[in-house]
Amino acid sequence: MAGIAIADPPTDARTARYLTAERAVWEHYGLSPRETFLELDSPACRLRALELGSGEPVVFVHGTVGPAAWASLVHELGGFRSIVLDRPGWGLSSPIDFADRDYGEVVADVLRGALDALGLRTARVVGGSIGNVWALRLAERHPRRVTEVCMLGGGPIVPEAGVPGVIRLVASPAGALFVRVMNSPSSVRAMLRRSGHGASLDAGLIPDAVLEWRAAAARDTNAMQYERAMVRQIVKGGTYTSDLTFDDGELAAIQAPTLIVYGSEDGVGSVDVWRRVAGVIAHANLRVVAGAGHMPWLDDPSGVAAHVRRFFHPPGAQRSSS
Repeated sequence: MAGIAIADPPTDARTARYLTAERAVWEHYGLSPRETFLELDSPACRLRALELGSGEPVVFVHGTVGPAAWASLVHELGGFRSIVLDRPGWGLSSPIDFADRDYGEVVADVLRGALDALGLRTARVVGGSIGNVWALRLAERHPRRVTEVCMLGGGPIVPEAGVPGVIRLVASPAGALFVRVMNSPSSVRAMLRRSGHGASLDAGLIPDAVLEWRAAAARDTNAMQYERAMVRQIVKGGTYTSDLTFDDGELAAIQAPTLIVYGSEDGVGSVDVWRRVAGVIAHANLRVVAGAGHMPWLDDPSGVAAHVRRFFHPPGAQRSSS
């Protein structure tokens, strides 16, 4: 049975350094998350979850930027029980093997197991980048468990979104070296600049603590090695595999109200691509954030939080219970 495990203190210097860098991000925003470990049966995995606040539960599923990057958005979304997951292989979560498995089924089962372990019948789910796939697959495969879905930034939802150059590189033979050199704040800064966040970096809107933490994730954990192993299972010949992306029939079958927030400087897809996707999903809306990049909340946390809050609690609507 899925359940909650007692957190063990770090026993090695690398993990301790990573946790110090992570803590600095949350402290920058005046936040102190509670740590929980979730034991999942199928697939067998130990997931780390960081919880903040109280109220209606919102589960956050990160992309390749990593989990602590949610801090600025969580800070703006007070009044909810925010549950930030370390995806398998990230942070202190154990890895899983994606080889020879249906990707959509596996990720939906991971999130269903997390909800079971947390004792949640339902939850709102917020995804970023590939985390959008996780959120939407849960809504597709286990519709009774998801009340709303927020997809922040472009993601590999449909083939026409395209495979970003950095993901092609990670999937290539050269990717083994690439994931090892993304271990300094300057390399993280370059990655974020390529992702459409140059203006915010130049304006000092993305704090140094985020850059230091993301560098520590590559330097002091095996997150990027595990991420590369996953990417190599879902990117073949420079294109996404069919078990990663959604066809129109799958999108149309999703009944959970869905919000897509897309930054105008995001190179994953385009406004036209995400407008089409929103038109296929039964109850979806698109919001475009001018000047924002691939992780739009990094550029405009209060503006993105306002979109998310209005979506969760539209004017005149009663709050749902979970």
